[in-house]
Amino acid sequence: MTQDPNEETPVSRRDLIKLVGGGAMIAGAAAGCTTGGPRTPATGPEQTAEPSDRTPTAARSPLLTRHRLDADVVVVGGGMAGVCAAIAAARNGASVALLQDRPVLGGNASSEVRLHILGADYSGRRTDTDARETGIIEELRLEDAVRNPQRSASMHDLLLYEWVRREPNVNLLLNTHCRSVTMADDNRIAAVLASRPSTEDLLTIQGRLFIDCSGDGRLGAEAGAHFRMGREGRDEFGESIAPPQADNKTLGSSILFITRRHDRPMPFRPPDWIRRFPTCDHLPHRSHRTWKHGYWWIEWGGELDTIKDNERIRDELLAAALGVWDHIKNSGQHPGSENWALEWIGFVPGKRESRRFMGDHILTQQEVQRGEQFADGVAYGGWPIDLHPPAGIYDQGRPCHLVKVPLYNIPFRCLYSRNLANLLFAGRNLSATHVAFGSTRVMATCAVLGQAAGTAAALCAAEKSGPRQLQRDAIELLQQQLIKDDAYILGAANRDPADLARRAQARAASEQPDAPAANVINGVHRGVYRVSNRWISDPRQPLPAWLELRFPQPQRVGGVHLVFDTGLNRPLTLSHSDGFNAKMLPGPQPETVRDYELQLVSGTTAKTVPRVQGNYQRKRIHRFEPASADGIRLVVQATNGDPSARVFEIRAYP
Repeated sequence: MTQDPNEETPVSRRDLIKLVGGGAMIAGAAAGCTTGGPRTPATGPEQTAEPSDRTPTAARSPLLTRHRLDADVVVVGGGMAGVCAAIAAARNGASVALLQDRPVLGGNASSEVRLHILGADYSGRRTDTDARETGIIEELRLEDAVRNPQRSASMHDLLLYEWVRREPNVNLLLNTHCRSVTMADDNRIAAVLASRPSTEDLLTIQGRLFIDCSGDGRLGAEAGAHFRMGREGRDEFGESIAPPQADNKTLGSSILFITRRHDRPMPFRPPDWIRRFPTCDHLPHRSHRTWKHGYWWIEWGGELDTIKDNERIRDELLAAALGVWDHIKNSGQHPGSENWALEWIGFVPGKRESRRFMGDHILTQQEVQRGEQFADGVAYGGWPIDLHPPAGIYDQGRPCHLVKVPLYNIPFRCLYSRNLANLLFAGRNLSATHVAFGSTRVMATCAVLGQAAGTAAALCAAEKSGPRQLQRDAIELLQQQLIKDDAYILGAANRDPADLARRAQARAASEQPDAPAANVINGVHRGVYRVSNRWISDPRQPLPAWLELRFPQPQRVGGVHLVFDTGLNRPLTLSHSDGFNAKMLPGPQPETVRDYELQLVSGTTAKTVPRVQGNYQRKRIHRFEPASADGIRLVVQATNGDPSARVFEIRAYP
């Protein structure tokens, strides 16, 4: 019996796994779309794409098979924002479909582009407070530091793939392109229509909530979400850094290269179509004294449409990047490059900017610069406002304009559409002005935004509500869940009424004066300027060291959350730059507790529930058969190098 290839077939999870082979789930249904018309400046009426048909029919073909997939949350885009959004939604109980149009996850952090993940710590320059992002992005960074000491881009791809695949609630859909949408009504998305050419499949992916982490905002634009593209004029929001008049210009894209030193001279013969930079004067303000990891300032495309002109931008960036390498190798001004050769060059432009969606709030320069906290803050940023000339490498001025900012919260109102009831977004398509976007666009900030959006979507799916209702009625529920999941929000602390540890008394075998045992239940799990917010044992007393929480009366305990110190005052990320990598400590972070026992205490007896050796992660959750206890005791037997035990938080749950 032959199946009609144009008949849509419901697919069970088991059958879907068989269809893909081993578990990477398939996605997508094909559909054509129309563009939203010519670009207009960012100011004035918002842009809205108006597809000619919101419910298109796939082209009839004997080769294409249609399928249908259902999920609570559909995430489009598998960069760092999308990865964290999908994992967060899944861990909070939602079924998730994650669509990624590339063969690997990570976006600009993947092996296809090879940018390092930057964030609020400003590459280690922010030394007055713990600024590195926590939550899911910290898990990934710590895991990579231990398992990828060789700094392999492909191993980082594999880590992201593994981290998504290990979540049973996530259907991972690689090589799957969002093509269009179907709408339930004028302001609600019903399904994503996507295609996967590699398997000749078309899929309709139905969902309750949708998260656009695609960077370019393809999902939201197809659905008619309001967006901006370009630079606002100075007067629209009173932003001093904005240009006098609005225009279509954006930050450009970049292509990186990686080189390797050999034991003999390595000549370089360039193609005849490269751009020529005969002397260093032809690369003003652009340092190129070292050359292992290429240069972010090989940038171009900001005066074009970074979506529609992406192929042209790639070609020009290749010509520019090879021209820079030709200058280094053949100009005679860099004799130290004689034994160096190109090892890799990117063919996927690392894109900085395109569409920015419009939420109930648009983040501005002033809010970023004054460190606004916002009552509905769900994530934070701190990278400087970092704007580049649209002409990129061909601009004779400096390649960037940096304005330092304090840490600031990003409100939840910037993460959902103002005109579509079930659309959230995270990443560089955040609701922000071009100037504010200059700070929020870096990947670690995008990652914590993704975790916030994914968590919110899961809560909305569970309550059968939308993000605007969540913001209005239950924003503290979202904030508390994020904090429980090790995210950080400025000014917020643990107020979880289910946490038994909040009512306990803390004591320890030893402690430092500014880091007492009571800090593990003060609700803040990182150092905030001069406030330690952690327990640190006395280094003069050798390990093991113990810390104990005693309840006012016996409690039934079935789960304990631990948060350890992982050196948030230092940068930590995969980088192919030797200079940046020198700021980091490879392997397990020395402050982190390595070997420990967790005990339930009743009277004078103690029962070990888990015994752990070789830990290097920051957040550990232990679940066990519930039992009555007077308290819990953590016995730290060894760290990964520090002479003191260091613990930020202990939570206990029935």
